[in-house]
Amino acid sequence: MKYIVAFFIIGFSFTAKSQILNAESLRRVTDTSGFSGSTSLAFSLKRDINDYLSFSSNIHIQYKMNKHLVLLKNDIQLQNIEGNKFENSGITHLRYNYRFHPRIAWEIFAQAQYNKVSKIEFRGLLGTGPRFKLTTSEKYKFYFGTHIMYEHEELSDGVTPIQRDFRSSSYLSLSLYPTKTITFVSTTYFQPKLSDLGDYRFSSQSSLVIDLINNLAFSTTYTFSYDETPAIGIPNSQYNFESGFVYSFD
Repeated sequence: MKYIVAFFIIGFSFTAKSQILNAESLRRVTDTSGFSGSTSLAFSLKRDINDYLSFSSNIHIQYKMNKHLVLLKNDIQLQNIEGNKFENSGITHLRYNYRFHPRIAWEIFAQAQYNKVSKIEFRGLLGTGPRFKLTTSEKYKFYFGTHIMYEHEELSDGVTPIQRDFRSSSYLSLSLYPTKTITFVSTTYFQPKLSDLGDYRFSSQSSLVIDLINNLAFSTTYTFSYDETPAIGIPNSQYNFESGFVYSFD
């Protein structure tokens, strides 16, 4: 069992976080069965024409047993702009993974989220599909997943009606371990609406983690996302850069 806790993170955020959850960030590499998990806290400050203050926390639990893997993640973020009231966002994600072949697994997932800043009153997802391991090396790993998901979305822009659609959700994930102390992970998602392929979402997240001393590491993450049809008044593209220190323990 391995527990990883982000002990102290001071990040620099440039916009709201991506609206596509990086499911690869949920997985914990472990050879043993049973529970593992993590919890983290993040605090961010930014100033341009406004002052921004944000606080976020997440809890992750993973259960592994033979060919079965269950993942649960809950993220909450509070954001304050120019001393006004905090606007909040949150995501709860549940995923089941059954590995019926050494390099192929079947996944089922459900997700619920809201984001006051991006005017997402509620977005619910339910999807399923295969996940393929494309490499066998332990120094680098490639994964590809392709899923079909049902989406129910309610926006608070006062214009957009309730959306009920089916989307494709495909991702490509790369993990590199050039040395024992350096890890690089990058994941890219593409989610077009099946009835209108021009209505799509795109997200890419890259993280670099460098082990320092004992259980202390430095982590930096860049996330970019694009939504072709966001809520009225919300920009199509958003990006986030965050870096800090991570303390881990078993």
